[in-house]
Amino acid sequence: IVLYSIAYTPLEKAKAEAAFVQLIEALTNIGLTTAVRNGEKDSLLVFTRLASNDLLAQQAYSSRLQDWLQGVRISGPGNDIAKAIQDEPVTEAERLRLVYLLISNSRNEGGAGITPGQGQWKYVEAIFPLHDNAFNKEWLHKWSKKYVLEQSDLDEIRDRFGEGVAFYFAFLMDYLRFQIFPAAVGFAAWMLMGQFSTFYAICSCLWSVVFFEYWKRKEADLAVTWGVRGVSKIQHHRPEFKWEFEMEDSVTGEPVKVYPPAKRLQTQLLQIPFALVCIVVLGGLVATVNSLEIYINEVYGGPGKQYLGFLPTILLVVLTPTFSTILMTAAKRLTDMENYDTLDAHHAALVQKQFVLNFMTSYMALIFTAFVYIPFGHVLHPLLNFWGKTAQTLTMSEKPMTTSQFESNPQRIANQMYFTTVTAQIINFLTEVVVPYVKHKATVKAKELSEKDAVKTNDQPDEADFLKRVRNQAGLEDYDVTADYREMIMQFGYLSLFSVSWPLTACFFLINNWIELRSDALKIIIGCRRPIPWRADSIGPWLTALGFLSWLGSITSAAIVYLCSGDRQAGSGSYITAGGALLSILLAEHLYFAAQLAVRTVMGKVESPGLQRERKERFQLKKKLLEETVGHVSSEKATVAVPGAEKTEQITRETLEEEARLASLHGHGTPEERFWQRQRGMQDTILVGRKLIAEQTSGRS
Repeated sequence: IVLYSIAYTPLEKAKAEAAFVQLIEALTNIGLTTAVRNGEKDSLLVFTRLASNDLLAQQAYSSRLQDWLQGVRISGPGNDIAKAIQDEPVTEAERLRLVYLLISNSRNEGGAGITPGQGQWKYVEAIFPLHDNAFNKEWLHKWSKKYVLEQSDLDEIRDRFGEGVAFYFAFLMDYLRFQIFPAAVGFAAWMLMGQFSTFYAICSCLWSVVFFEYWKRKEADLAVTWGVRGVSKIQHHRPEFKWEFEMEDSVTGEPVKVYPPAKRLQTQLLQIPFALVCIVVLGGLVATVNSLEIYINEVYGGPGKQYLGFLPTILLVVLTPTFSTILMTAAKRLTDMENYDTLDAHHAALVQKQFVLNFMTSYMALIFTAFVYIPFGHVLHPLLNFWGKTAQTLTMSEKPMTTSQFESNPQRIANQMYFTTVTAQIINFLTEVVVPYVKHKATVKAKELSEKDAVKTNDQPDEADFLKRVRNQAGLEDYDVTADYREMIMQFGYLSLFSVSWPLTACFFLINNWIELRSDALKIIIGCRRPIPWRADSIGPWLTALGFLSWLGSITSAAIVYLCSGDRQAGSGSYITAGGALLSILLAEHLYFAAQLAVRTVMGKVESPGLQRERKERFQLKKKLLEETVGHVSSEKATVAVPGAEKTEQITRETLEEEARLASLHGHGTPEERFWQRQRGMQDTILVGRKLIAEQTSGRS
C-alpha cells in the first residue's frame, strides 16, 4: 500500500494531482499493477501488486544471484530461472521485500525511486504491506497453547515477517530460557543468603558471559540456517545521502559517489561534547531529584510529608521524557549530519547514540545510589541543607524545620530495583501495548462518529469490510524492532549490573519476558502496520551493547557487594577504602575475562549444526566441481597411456628410427635428454633395477 496525502488548497491541489500521476506512472513502469481507493480524510490508498509472476521470478533470481556474488550463498541459483524458483520457492517475506525494493530503489537500480516525504514524493506518507488476517489469527491461536517457541515457529516468523523480526524473537526466546538459571540461583540466594551475596554475584557474572558467548554462536548458526550469513555486506543506499564528488572504484572500475571521510570524522567528533551534555543534563537531573527524594523521605519531618514524597517522582516523570526527547532529537540531527551513504551505517550510528541516552536514563539513578549515596552519603549534606533552606523559604517559617538524622541506607538500591523490576515493567507493558491499542480504537470510533461513515458509503459492498481493515492499518504506527531490542538490552543491563542488590530480579524478568514474547507478537498484529520484511544476519549493533553490559556487570556487581555486604552498612564512608574497592573490581574483571576465555575455548570445540551444515554444503560443492572438472580423466585411464609408464611393446622400430633421426638433427640432445633415453619404458627400468640389485647383492656375499 502507498498512502498518498491530498492537499486542498488550489495551488497544492494541482501539484498533488500532478505528483499522483507521476506516482502511478512510476509504479507502472517498474511492472506493478495499481488500483486506488479512498483512504481516511485527506488521503488515498494506492494498492500495488506485481503485474506477472515472471517479474517476481526475475526479481527473486536477480536477488539470489547478487547474494551469491556477495558470498551470502554458497552456490549460485543456476542458469534456469524457472527451475531455480521451483527448487526454492519464493516466501511471502521475500516477495514483499522485493516489491518494496522495486518501489523504493533508485532508478539506476531498476526501481521507482519513491522515498516518502522527500522531493517530488512529499505527498507520499508511507509504504507498507498489508497484514494477513488469516495467518495472524492462526498465529495467535497457536501461540496461546505454547509455553516456548520452537525452531519451526521462528522459521514461520522469518517466512512471514523477515529475518530482522525473526532474529528478535529468537533472541528473546533464548534470553528467556537462559533466565531460568539466574532466577533459580537468585531465589535460592534470597532465601538463604539475603541481599548483596558474593555467591550470587559470581553466578550472575558467569551467566552473563555464557549467554553472551552462546548468543554470538547462535546468531551465526541461525544466519546459516536461514541463508543470510553475510547479508549485511549487501548495503542499501540511503536516499538522503549527499555526495560531494565521484571517483573510480579501485576494484570494479565503476564510479562511486563519495563524501570525504575527514568531513564525517569532524562531525563524529561532536559525539564527545554530545555525550558530555547528556551526562551533565541527565546526571544533574538525577542527582537533583534523588537528593530531593532523600531529603523528603529520610530527613524532612515537617508538614505535608506524605504528599511531598510524590514530588520527586512527578519531576522525573515530567522532566526525564522532556530532556530525553530533546537529546534524542539532537542525536538524530547529529547522525544526519554525519551523512552516511547506507541505511545500515546510519542505523548503527543512531543506535549507538540511543544506547548512550538510554544508559543514562535507565541506570543513572541506580549508579548514583550505588556509588554516591551509599559510600559517600556524607557528601550529600550540603545538598540536603540546600533543600532544607529551600523548604524553610517556601513555607516562610522562621523556625528551623523538623528533621531527622541522615544516614545512608543500602536498602535504598534494593527498593529502586524492586520498582524497576515490578512496577516499571507493568507500566511499560501498559504504555507499550494496551495504551496504543485503546488509543487507536478510540480514534477509529471517534472518526466513525464524526464522519458518519462518509467514506464507507462510497465503497463497493463487497469491498467495504476489506477497505475498512486497510484504513485501520493505515492509521497505525510503523513497527520498530529497534525499540524492542532496546527494551531487552536495557533489561539485561539491569540484571547484570544491579540484580545483586535484589536477587529476585531475574524471577520477575522471567515472568515479564514470557508475557513480552506474546505481547510483542500481539503488538505487531494489531498495534502496528505490518513491518517491511528486512533481512538481517545478527542483532546488529545491539550485540556490542550486550557485550559491554556483560563486562560492566562484573565490575558493578563486585563494587556493590563490597560497598553493601556484611558489616559495611553503617551509613558512613569511613569504613570504605579505595584499595579494597579497587581490589574487588580488579578481581571481578579478571574473573570475567578468565571465564570468557574458558567459555570461548569450550564452545569453540563444539561445532554448531548450522556451521556444520555450511561446511558440508561447501564440501559437496567442491566435490561436485572437482568431479565435473577432472572426472573424465578416470574414464580415459584404461585407454590412454600414461607418460613415463609405457610398456616395452610400445617401443617399436619406427619409434627408435624417429628418435635417431631427431638426435641426428639436434645432436645427441642435452645431458638431461640423454639421461632419460638410456632406459625406455617400464620394462627397461625394471630390468636395469634387477640387474643393479643382483650386482650389489653378489658383491656383499
